[in-house]
Amino acid sequence: MHMPLAADSTHFYYGLDALLGHQTQNATCQFDVKRFDDAEPPWFVLHVRPPMPDDLDKAQIVVFSAEGRQTSGIVRSTERLDDGSLRLNVESN
Repeated sequence: MHMPLAADSTHFYYGLDALLGHQTQNATCQFDVKRFDDAEPPWFVLHVRPPMPDDLDKAQIVVFSAEGRQTSGIVRSTERLDDGSLRLNVESN
């Protein structure tokens, strides 16, 4: 079962591993979130529409606020879609 967590949100943070350690970036772009609580472990899909940061497909973590609470997770895979958007499959923390 899945349920929408947030729709038409615009701001989130993402983490990258860089040469000198972990680097936190922020992004302002349109995204939707779908949460899958019945999976084990729980996970969600973050669907980001362009324009978006060029390095977002290399994100290892994401953090955003939805429904009055902060949500974060580990990016397990990414997929560039035909419309130029990006799908991030994220395991909930």
